[in-house]
Amino acid sequence: MRHLGRILAWIGSAVRHRPLIALAVLVIAAAGGYYLWPFGSNAPPARKPGVDRAAAAPDKAELELTASQVTALSIAPAGEATFEQSRSAVGSIDFDQNTLVQVFTPYQGRIIAVNVNVGDRVERGQVVFSVDSPDLLQASSTLISAAGVLNLQNRNVKRLTETLRGGGGAQKDVDQAMSDQQAAEGALRAARNVMRIYGKTDEEVERIVSDRRADSTLLVRSSITGYVTARSAAPGLFVQPGNAPAPLTLADTATMWMIANVPEADSSLIRPGQAVVARVSALPGRTFTGTVSVVGANVDPQTRRIVVRTVIADPDRLLRAGMFADFTIRLGEPLRALAVPANAVVREGDGSMTVWLTADRRRFEKRKIRTGLSQNGSVQVLEGLRPGELVVTDGALFLTNKLVGGAAD
Repeated sequence: MRHLGRILAWIGSAVRHRPLIALAVLVIAAAGGYYLWPFGSNAPPARKPGVDRAAAAPDKAELELTASQVTALSIAPAGEATFEQSRSAVGSIDFDQNTLVQVFTPYQGRIIAVNVNVGDRVERGQVVFSVDSPDLLQASSTLISAAGVLNLQNRNVKRLTETLRGGGGAQKDVDQAMSDQQAAEGALRAARNVMRIYGKTDEEVERIVSDRRADSTLLVRSSITGYVTARSAAPGLFVQPGNAPAPLTLADTATMWMIANVPEADSSLIRPGQAVVARVSALPGRTFTGTVSVVGANVDPQTRRIVVRTVIADPDRLLRAGMFADFTIRLGEPLRALAVPANAVVREGDGSMTVWLTADRRRFEKRKIRTGLSQNGSVQVLEGLRPGELVVTDGALFLTNKLVGGAAD
């Protein structure tokens, strides 16, 4: 401290008498303090050379391993793989609404009996329920009356014709009788057609005419082969044509619908007519083929998905409405492209994809790549890699962890 006091006093005297000399002394003292500072007790710690290199070149990530460490890795050249151009989604099975049939009675009446229940299989032409119809009763009576009138006119024509041949009667009587006979034939023909509209067969019509007994029982038959999906019919219920709900609803399950919600991002790739393969968890190992029939016109604002409807062929009628299913839509022909094994790709914290490359199987370099499709354990590489470059497969994550651990040290 005594020396420091003398130096300061000398500097003060120099400032008063020789300002330029004093200024030079101050500059020299400042420079000496700068160079002497690191050797003092408050000198900042020296930085590690490895950390400095990592900070200076963050995009250049390299590691050098020992021979024993390399043996723990699997290394293979980048090659090609085949990728199906497809999209997958989940959905649910539903009835084909285009083949859904609501069974109404053609004429009003009261239900006498119902022959099927929900879930029953019906064949085309099978009687599903019967109705006591006053309209049918009237039509049956008209049929019997028309048959009787025709029978009378036939006898009248025969009698007048024989009389005319015997020299009696007049031709005009015969002509009138024949005209009445033709009118009776037309009336009977019309009555028969009405009975057919009611669903009566020719045998049933002949039986009504021969027995001369009107039949008021209207038999309602199935127009398709399928399953009963809904039933409101019950004995004693008065029904009318077209009045909802329908007594029975039938579905032809040879084809089914699958309704799926597809992400908005895939909507531009999906078009009607594309092939579909569907699977349901209830039938493991079975696949069902179909085609896309409708792509929804709007996007759900909550889920950001669109509805895609697919027609699925089910000739064995194994599918049931409400089943959960997943399906794959084929967008195009299989694609042959550059690929690496899935375990060679490491997802970084920022979402980027990287692989580890080596040229001499001793030094390894981490490189960013852009990936595409991922199928069957392979990942398509769009950018950042050339065919034949050596890529670490098993152990890529180990190298990433080692790099992070070395930087932390």
